[in-house]
Amino acid sequence: MEWWNKRVFYQIYPRSFCDANNDGMGDIQGIISKLPYLKELGIGAIWLSPVTASSDYDNGYDVSDYCDINPKFGTMDDFKALLKEADKLDIKIVMDLIINHTSDQHRWFIESKNPESPYHNYYVWKEPRLVKGKKLPPNNWDSLFLGSAWKYCEENGLYYLHLFTENQPDLNYNNPEVIEEVKKILKFWLDMGVAGFRCDVINCIYKTSYEDAKKRRIKTGKEFYLSQKGCHDILKELNRDILKPYNAFTVGETMDVSLEEAKDFIQDELTLVFPFEHHTGVDCWFQIPVLKRKYKPFRIIKILKKWQTKMPWTPLFFENHDQARSVSRFGDEGKYYKESVKMLATVLLTQKGTPFIYQGEEIGLTNTDFKSMDEIDDIATKNIYGTLRRLKFGKKRAFKMTMNYARDHARTPIPWDDSENGGFCTVKPWLRLNEKYKEINVKKNLSEPDSCFNYYKKLIALRNEEEALQLGDIEFADLGKDIFAYYRKKDDKTFFIVSNMSGKVQKIREEVRGLPILFNYRNFNPQQKILRPFESVITRI
Repeated sequence: MEWWNKRVFYQIYPRSFCDANNDGMGDIQGIISKLPYLKELGIGAIWLSPVTASSDYDNGYDVSDYCDINPKFGTMDDFKALLKEADKLDIKIVMDLIINHTSDQHRWFIESKNPESPYHNYYVWKEPRLVKGKKLPPNNWDSLFLGSAWKYCEENGLYYLHLFTENQPDLNYNNPEVIEEVKKILKFWLDMGVAGFRCDVINCIYKTSYEDAKKRRIKTGKEFYLSQKGCHDILKELNRDILKPYNAFTVGETMDVSLEEAKDFIQDELTLVFPFEHHTGVDCWFQIPVLKRKYKPFRIIKILKKWQTKMPWTPLFFENHDQARSVSRFGDEGKYYKESVKMLATVLLTQKGTPFIYQGEEIGLTNTDFKSMDEIDDIATKNIYGTLRRLKFGKKRAFKMTMNYARDHARTPIPWDDSENGGFCTVKPWLRLNEKYKEINVKKNLSEPDSCFNYYKKLIALRNEEEALQLGDIEFADLGKDIFAYYRKKDDKTFFIVSNMSGKVQKIREEVRGLPILFNYRNFNPQQKILRPFESVITRI
């Protein structure tokens, strides 16, 4: 087995993690200062959200220089120091890789505006469509951040493609020179010592055709850019020429992939792919986050079982920088807050696969009670709100609907203690803190034996010690519709994990077998044949 089969990952969103120089924004030195904290938690690898040079229209996901560090976060020397200090603690670093698009401030794009430039074909430039003398976009594709996927450039009279914001022009992977540039980027960071890459929207990189597409509620055009054969060919080439020789780990953000498509992506292409079905299919309609529907635990259980059964190995996650906080979506912020945080931790860390914890998840951070759009930073959230207003939704309703999605729920600064600004900084932070920071913070979690952090710590330690919980087979048990129950088995070791994923008392069809070794209430009675709201237990059989 490989190192990534056994380790627990922790995603760091640098601008919100730890601010060492007190300028209101997190930085690399801040990350270095908290490595012992991550080691205490039991973390073996870090997924580092973008630290490369950026125009920061989309918080680092618009790269202006692939081989330099964003000065807001520090210097290249700081990054090298991070690699060195992490290595001392046996923590591997995986970088975010954003190669579907660049910033519109990248040198390549600036030069590409000139049709005679060798960089012109690095991007997708197209002539306008003329309709009754009016210049229109080349096709009807949507941006994933809403609106047209095309932006008109006055300088050359052409449109360029941007599947995301207009400040993020898509690279042209029909050009072999672009692929060679990507190989240089991969080699640059691997030579420095990173262990691999989380590959942003990687199944969007290749566009097969630029014709009009079937009109959809969202993602018009996706049949020409999602998971195309050309994408698989490129990933195979990158893996063959660079990634495999370095034994690099890769995990792909792959939108809308089916199980069968996910299997294709791990055949000599990527190491793993993130499944998103348990996020898009359980608490919203038509995979549109603002169209909220009541969360039903059995839906997520069904999806998790499917991916556990059909995939050989999968990344496990409930949170990342693009998702609302899991306890607010799938748990309870009230009476059963702590129990539901711990139940979700149990499910996350005991399934088959590689767990990814997102910063703040381990202390039970909830969604933030934003009061108005003035408090929102995220460009995608602003676009959604603007679209709802244009569709004649009132301000209050549009705001409420938008907050169902708001990515800034996950991006508020980490509260390290209960002092001003949660100990993150003493100046105004780049984004407001969660209003609960005096009750939910790292210092308080570290000091309380029954805290969310200490439960995570025990759970990770158990997983790190027991190969059955890392590498063992998984076998499901049917104890009830809203009960997620399964065995993990390897050699002569067997563990039984049972979680009530609902906020109601649930009768179970049989007693929980085995010796209880970790549970999220103060006590556990296996003979009762009921589980309290969000109750979870691990037994050894």
